[in-house]
Amino acid sequence: MSFADLGLSDELLKAVGESGYTEPTLIQAAAIPPVLMNRDLIGIAQTGTGKTASFVLPMIDILAHGRSRAMMPRSLILEPTRELAAQVAENFEKYGKYHKLSMALLIGGTSMGDQQKALAKGVDVLIATPGRLMDLFARGKILLSGCSILVIDEADRMLDMGFIPDIEQICSKLPATRQTLLFSATMPPVIKKLADKFLSNPKQVEVARAASTNVLIEEALVETSARGKRDTLRQLLKAEDMRTAIIFSNRKTTVRDLTEALRKSGFAASQIHGDMEQSERIRELDRFKAGDINILVASDVAARGLDIKGVSHVFNFDVPWHPDDYVHRIGRTGRAGASGKAFTLVTPEDAEAIENIEKLTGHKIARVGTGTEPAPAPSSETGEEAIREPQRARVSRERRPAPRREERGRDDAVRNDVVRNDKGREQPRHEERARPPREVRPEKRPDAPVPREIARDDGPDGGWNGPVPSFLDFGFNAPKE
Repeated sequence: MSFADLGLSDELLKAVGESGYTEPTLIQAAAIPPVLMNRDLIGIAQTGTGKTASFVLPMIDILAHGRSRAMMPRSLILEPTRELAAQVAENFEKYGKYHKLSMALLIGGTSMGDQQKALAKGVDVLIATPGRLMDLFARGKILLSGCSILVIDEADRMLDMGFIPDIEQICSKLPATRQTLLFSATMPPVIKKLADKFLSNPKQVEVARAASTNVLIEEALVETSARGKRDTLRQLLKAEDMRTAIIFSNRKTTVRDLTEALRKSGFAASQIHGDMEQSERIRELDRFKAGDINILVASDVAARGLDIKGVSHVFNFDVPWHPDDYVHRIGRTGRAGASGKAFTLVTPEDAEAIENIEKLTGHKIARVGTGTEPAPAPSSETGEEAIREPQRARVSRERRPAPRREERGRDDAVRNDVVRNDKGREQPRHEERARPPREVRPEKRPDAPVPREIARDDGPDGGWNGPVPSFLDFGFNAPKE
C-alpha cells in the first residue's frame, strides 16, 4: 500500500514524497481513511509507529477547504508537553508546505504576546498544551466555538500529568458537533471513560499490544556492579556498531556528572534534563541531530516523544523506577522500521525492578556480562555502609606513606633498652613512651575519606524528575510520532 491509496491530495502526496516516504506505517494506513471520512477515532499505538502523521496528514486535507476567523481556531491539538507540541507543529510545516494553512503554537517558555497576535489574525490549526490554552482562554484571548476538529494526543501521559480535568473542561467549551481523535499508547479505564464521554461512535484502531516493546529492538541486560557502571558503559560505547546513542539516568545530577565523565574520557557527549532552559535543550538536540555530538545523556524528561532518526543505541545507565518508562526509553531507537539495540546496566539491587519490567512486557530479557563482578548485596545490619566502610579502610592502607628514614631508625632502637630522640641522643625507653605522640598530618590520617575519583556514584542526589515527560524531535525526518 502507498500513500496514494489512502485518498490524500496530490499536494500532500508531493510533500510526503519529498520527505522520503512512499509507504505508510500500520497506524497511518489504518487511521487516515476514517479520519478523512470525518469519523471519530481512537488510535492505540506504541511510540515510534508514525502516530503523529496519522492525524496531521488527513487534517491538512480537511482544513484545506474553509477559512479562519480572528480568535477562533478551526482545529485544536492538545499535547501534554511543549516539546511534543513543537514536534507536531514541525510536522504541519513540513507536510503542509503546499497548502496555505495558518498555525499557532501555544506553549510555555515562549512569548505570550506573539501567541496572542497570531490568534488575533485567525488560525487554521492551534497546537497547545492544556495549561497555556486555559490561561489564554481565561484572559478572553481565544474562542473555541468554531473548532471543528479536536485531537487529544498522548492521552495516557495526560492522565499521568493530571491533565484529565483540564481536558474535560476544554471539551465542554467546544462545539458538540465536531470530529474528535484520541491517541494513546495504552487504554487505562480513565482514558476509556474519557473516550466514551466525548467521542461519538469512534473507529478504534490498534497496531500493537499495550506496553509491548518493538520487535526490531535487540534488548539485553548487562550485569555489572554499582562502582563498575561507568567502566561498563565505556566498554559498550566503544562497540563498532555504535553510531549514535541516548543514555538515560533516573536523576538530573547523575546526568550532569555522567556527561562530564564521558567528555573527560574522550566521548562527544552532551545532556538534556529538566533543569535546563528550553533554548538550551533545543540547542543540544540540534547538535545531536547535526552530528556535532553522537551521545546524548538524558533524564526521563526526554523519555517520551523524543524522536530522532537513526539512533542506533539506547543505554539505561539506571534501571527505570517505573516499568512503563522502560518501554518508552528503549523506544527512542528502532523507529520507523529501523533496527536498534537497547542495553540496561543492572546490579543485584535491581532484581525487583527488572522482574516488574519483564512482567509488563511479557518476555524475558537476555542477560550478558562484561567481566565486571556484581557488587555484593548490603548486609541487613549495616546496609550500604557495609560496602562503604571496607572500601575506606582499604584505600587508607594503600595511601598510607612509607616511614621516613629517621622514623625507621627510631623503630629499630625501640627494640633495645634505650632509644634515640630526634637529636640523636639516647634516653630511657619510658621517656620515649612518655613523649606526646608525633602529630599525624590530616592528609595522612588512616580515616581519610574515600577519594572522590573512586567514590560510589550511584547514591541519592535529591534531584529526580518525577513524572515529568518527554522530549521530541525538532527535525523533519519522518512521518513518525
